[in-house]
Amino acid sequence: NLAFSLLAHVMAEKVAGMDYQRWVSENILQPLGMEDTGFEITSQIESRMAIGVYSSGRPAPLYDLGWYRPSGQMYSTPADMAKLVMMLLGAYYRPVLQPNTLKTMLTPLFRCESSYFADQTGTPWEVNEQLGYNVIRKDGDLDGYSASISLIPRLKLGLVILMAGTKPEDEDLVAKVYSSLIPAMESAFRGAPRVLIPPPDSVPYMGYFTYGNITFYEIKADADGVLSLEQFGPQVDTMVPMKYRSLKLSYLQDRVFRVVFEKEYPCQLKVNAASVSLESQDGQLFNFYIINKKGLSPGFDVPGLNTYKVTRIPRKPIFS
Repeated sequence: NLAFSLLAHVMAEKVAGMDYQRWVSENILQPLGMEDTGFEITSQIESRMAIGVYSSGRPAPLYDLGWYRPSGQMYSTPADMAKLVMMLLGAYYRPVLQPNTLKTMLTPLFRCESSYFADQTGTPWEVNEQLGYNVIRKDGDLDGYSASISLIPRLKLGLVILMAGTKPEDEDLVAKVYSSLIPAMESAFRGAPRVLIPPPDSVPYMGYFTYGNITFYEIKADADGVLSLEQFGPQVDTMVPMKYRSLKLSYLQDRVFRVVFEKEYPCQLKVNAASVSLESQDGQLFNFYIINKKGLSPGFDVPGLNTYKVTRIPRKPIFS
């Protein structure tokens, strides 16, 4: 804590040319609209605060950390902290930090020994794995109060716990909440309808294509103009069930589409390596070639699958 306080004061005064509290207010709190967050606990602020209590139930006094304020003396509300969490997840309409800066902040830097309470550490987060996700968190305590802020960047999920009292010694509240939230989020994502966008004109992309006369594909459009791709011919992977052989191509921008499976596939298919193939295809980009004088795209590439020069053929081939 001493190191963080020293660093905060030195950087604010020597680099930014102002005191730490002013810098935080002008560069973080005000841009994010965190109107109920600050350092100075006035009588008006104190009248709105929950009363801190020790584990014995005795009320805890408020006191000023003075020079050590960067180590932990701030008051806030769950609503204000939610704005900070959304900003850190890149999901708030008032960005404060550049995307690359956020990525650096949320990337674990060091793997910890098994005796340490976190699996990894970052700047300045502790990182633990839960149900396959990195949970990035920071906890803090003052007499009579405790707080925790945590993020799961992959799910765009955050959790803030502000307590008037001490944290339970025999239970990790953050882990307990995420044990319910993570499965619920995964279920919601799987059940959400997939939005498919048709291109302005489907005709240039429709037709038959081949990769080196080895594999063959048909691209057609449905009544809404959304493109679908289906492989046919002797090289079709029979391990992949029929309902997973049709891919939808959702339009992104000029001649670029994203692969979307027509049906959601299970996490693991009992078809040997086919599940790996399916997961690697989902979300990949199709880049169609420039439209020719006939108004047709002569082929496409799928860089993410290391597939190039899939070319148009004039008609559906007949196999003997």
